[in-house]
Amino acid sequence: MSVQDGPERPGQPGIRNDLSGSVRGQLAQAGVVHGGITFNYHHTGQETAAPDRRPDQVPRPPRGFVNRQEPLAELDGLLAYGGSADCPIGVFSGLPGIGKTAAACQWAHNNKPRFPSGQIFIDFAGLRGGTGGDVSEALAICLRALGVGDQYLPAGLADRTALYRDLSAKHQMLVVLDDVTHPAQVKALVPQGPGSAVLATSTWRLGELVLDGASLFQLEVLGTDSSLELLSVLCGPRRIADEAEAAARLADLCGGLPLALRICGARLLTQRRLTIGALVTELFDEQSRLSRIAVSSPHEERTVSAALELAYRDLPESAAHVYRVLGLLPGLSFDTAVAAAAAGPDTADRVQEALDVLEAASMLAVTEDGRYTLHGLVRLHARDTARALDPADAERDTVRRVAGHYLALTVAADLAVRADRLRIVRLARDAGTSGPGTGGPFAGGTDPGRDAISWLEAERANVLAVLRAAAAFGLDRTVWQTAEAFTVLFLHHRHLADWRESLEMGAEAARRDGNAAAEARLRSLLSRPLLDLGRDEEAKAQLDLAEQRAVESGHLVLQASVQEFLGRYWDVHDPARAVDAYRMSLALNAEAGEKRGEALARHFLGCAQSATGDHAAALTALDRAREAFLALGDGRMAARSLADTGRVLARTGARAEAAGALSRAADDLRAAGASHYEALALEDLVDLLADPVQVKSCLRRALAVYEEGGSPRATAVLARLAAVG
Repeated sequence: MSVQDGPERPGQPGIRNDLSGSVRGQLAQAGVVHGGITFNYHHTGQETAAPDRRPDQVPRPPRGFVNRQEPLAELDGLLAYGGSADCPIGVFSGLPGIGKTAAACQWAHNNKPRFPSGQIFIDFAGLRGGTGGDVSEALAICLRALGVGDQYLPAGLADRTALYRDLSAKHQMLVVLDDVTHPAQVKALVPQGPGSAVLATSTWRLGELVLDGASLFQLEVLGTDSSLELLSVLCGPRRIADEAEAAARLADLCGGLPLALRICGARLLTQRRLTIGALVTELFDEQSRLSRIAVSSPHEERTVSAALELAYRDLPESAAHVYRVLGLLPGLSFDTAVAAAAAGPDTADRVQEALDVLEAASMLAVTEDGRYTLHGLVRLHARDTARALDPADAERDTVRRVAGHYLALTVAADLAVRADRLRIVRLARDAGTSGPGTGGPFAGGTDPGRDAISWLEAERANVLAVLRAAAAFGLDRTVWQTAEAFTVLFLHHRHLADWRESLEMGAEAARRDGNAAAEARLRSLLSRPLLDLGRDEEAKAQLDLAEQRAVESGHLVLQASVQEFLGRYWDVHDPARAVDAYRMSLALNAEAGEKRGEALARHFLGCAQSATGDHAAALTALDRAREAFLALGDGRMAARSLADTGRVLARTGARAEAAGALSRAADDLRAAGASHYEALALEDLVDLLADPVQVKSCLRRALAVYEEGGSPRATAVLARLAAVG
């Protein structure tokens, strides 16, 4: 290297300083220098690379790696074929704590021999900075790994990129990029050497990389068996076996999230007196669960909340706002309309954009039917973040908007099934629908009633969650109105525990709201699941209150309906009193001009008359009731009347006619979606059949219906089926 103070001038020789040896970098100390400086800098390539260097930077996989055989096998096929001119790219994505880094490290560890030039590891979480800064530093890490000294690192991003491409072309290596947030971070670090590969991890989907030939692998939470396997590795199989039930519950509370399971495993190891059952008790309370999934050491604290917080901070503000709103949402799944209702009016377009961002960030998942779900621990983080950052009344406002949304849809579903049913809620005025006689969003299909029941069945858990949340915030009118409309589902699908809970909430809400008619209606309806559950005295207590409130309300048709429900109770305990109750109901309905109420009272009157031995009167009443139901277009109740006709015929000894009536009724009830009554008809039909094959078929169908609805009758049917052989 030489340093010269400019060219020689006539009559004045130039001064020249020569330095022997090597000078590292573009810097020379030369005392006082006058004139221009010229650096003649040359590098041969031998100074900037170490060809024999083999980096081994990927961390060892964590102890107890489980379950990811399928994505690892797919990576084997994608990334492990040496010699290819292309550089394949694989991306593991998923929510924070799902085990993306562990999967990447495991695959790299399994495949070291396939990359003779080594493996480079870049942790982008530690490189967050200004635009391009993290990529520039990542390139520096790669160049250092390839043997470039700091003094030879180019200063600019473009120069670093060019040098990396030049040097990586000579190597067959694996580059693992952890916690990537942008596709550009991956593109800039794709090595040029044949047989090389890139494996990235990200909470974001990074779908843009598909255009560059990348393969995307979305990691899911662990199932129960894999969760228990991980806990067994961490805590020892005997400890898990000794508390097997509690361990399964712990896996469920952790939602199959590997990070949560590892933290809980660490707590169990470090706190030897802590039993699995005691830890489950700690985590059972949702309000503190997230804060208790934590483990501390003298130098750091590991929590699920911290991992989720990092992902939350990467969200744009609009998506962050919707994320917090979703944390306050009752229910476990939702569609865009529910999310928009929760976020407030006129937000549908913005909410859909935010949901797309959250999906891309792996903060929510999309189910097979196109709905969205939040992982349980993610939901708790979103809720806690909302409570910390948003106004104190934000949660109540969110629940109020969502409850109003579900009220309108539940009422519309009820109308679509049966528009002429007795209702206390004045739909157009109170529930915000388009008025009586309309099926709202269900009116356009070929079978609005069936569509409505299908929607209610799919949304059952969410409606119950909304009722609980609305009741907790004192939204009493919305609660009882929703509970009244919701009961139409349970008339078709007998989910007894859910039916009972919804009506109990509704009846108490109506009482607090001071609406005697609504309270009477809901308490009388509540007697139905109580009777089916064998809680007869509780049912009678509800009916006595309902009778009082109905008289107070002055609502004639409601009084008739309560008498009908009282008749159902007396059917079991005193058939003669049941006949009296049904006759009173018939008279009140006739006085009010309520045709459907008359038909219902006549139907149950016929059943009660048969129970007292007056079969002729019973057959007449049931025949008239069936004709009335058919005239009203109520095929479901017409089929029930036919089934009861078959039962009366069986009591008279007309077995062939009875079997024919019950068989037709079972078919009609199944077609009407009235599976509970179909099962009852099939049970009675079995008593009239001689063919064992037909008997087994009927009992199996009845058993399936009862088990699905949680009916206690399932036990008796199972015993009958076993007796048949």
